[in-house]
Amino acid sequence: MFIIPPYIRLALIALGIIGGIALWVLFGFWYGIFFLLTGIVLLLGLIFLGTVGPAAQALQDSDFEKANKLLDLTPNPNWLYATNKAYYYMLKGSIALAQKDLVNGERYLKMAEAIEVPTDNEKAMLQIQLAQISINKGRWQEARIHYKKAKECKITEGPLKDQFRQLEAAMAQSGQAKAAMRMGKQGHGMVGGKGKRRRPKGR
Repeated sequence: MFIIPPYIRLALIALGIIGGIALWVLFGFWYGIFFLLTGIVLLLGLIFLGTVGPAAQALQDSDFEKANKLLDLTPNPNWLYATNKAYYYMLKGSIALAQKDLVNGERYLKMAEAIEVPTDNEKAMLQIQLAQISINKGRWQEARIHYKKAKECKITEGPLKDQFRQLEAAMAQSGQAKAAMRMGKQGHGMVGGKGKRRRPKGR
């Protein structure tokens, strides 16, 4: 997929609109219409599609600072199409998590979850990330909810399958730990309660 770099897009928007208006004024409507329409189309693309594509490429290269700067060139995320809006918040959340900012990472990912991402792989990735945040914060009930949602998705990407298996292992360990705690409490009760033998009274 061909993606126009945001700074080049901005330059083309300015050139198209300003140059088109100048040609229109100087030589007539038909001389400037092509440039003007090109500038308007590029501007509408920036408004409704944002800079999600270039930011995703930067994130794949692990250039988090560049990805964040590119996302900031989106005029207003609320104006984006639903799919791009969801991707925008997923990228913001992933960048925040990579920078160890769990608070904003969770906030952005929940905003993406509320919009509904389009594919199963992306839904699973979102739920896995939210589950991992919940585990890090000790909120195991929430983690189980996100884990179940991820499990319902049809995951086809290899790295994502590995992440899900890691999450599955963490959830299994949590279940085993809780079972051991319950058994420990029961055993403690037996020792301290009815299971405790009394010493015979001395004569």
